[in-house]
Amino acid sequence: MWVSTKAQYGLRALIEIGRRGGDAVPLKDVSERQGISQHYLEQIASNLRRAGFIRSVRGAHGGYRLSRAAAEINVYDVVTAMEGSIAPVQCVEDDHTCESQNVCGTQDLWHRVDAALRDVLGGTTLADLIVDSERQQHARLVQLEASYAGPPV
Repeated sequence: MWVSTKAQYGLRALIEIGRRGGDAVPLKDVSERQGISQHYLEQIASNLRRAGFIRSVRGAHGGYRLSRAAAEINVYDVVTAMEGSIAPVQCVEDDHTCESQNVCGTQDLWHRVDAALRDVLGGTTLADLIVDSERQQHARLVQLEASYAGPPV
């Protein structure tokens, strides 16, 4: 399974929007903070909006905000909305019947890999990612403070 930049950027955009609480976040801000092309981000935001993760807010202080609480959005739903299937191989697709199932010795392996992916992604919420992101940012700030010795005396 290969997660495209579209899904990765979609998650990063949702984290950035979710970190701002209920405030509307302009895509320009997300683009600048995340280093994502604003044009590409507009396409991603359109997909996220159609999938029901964000909603647009018009006006002078417009932008995007989450459509529901970050704790109610799981990563599996976001990734599959952006990617479609995340099955590691075609034979574990929900609607696929494997022609080689009588002779293939790897089918059980791929089903376990698929189940593990679903468990990890489905068990991780946007709220979890926001907390992780804030923790990482705090750790970077602490490192910067520790490395700064202050002005010469």
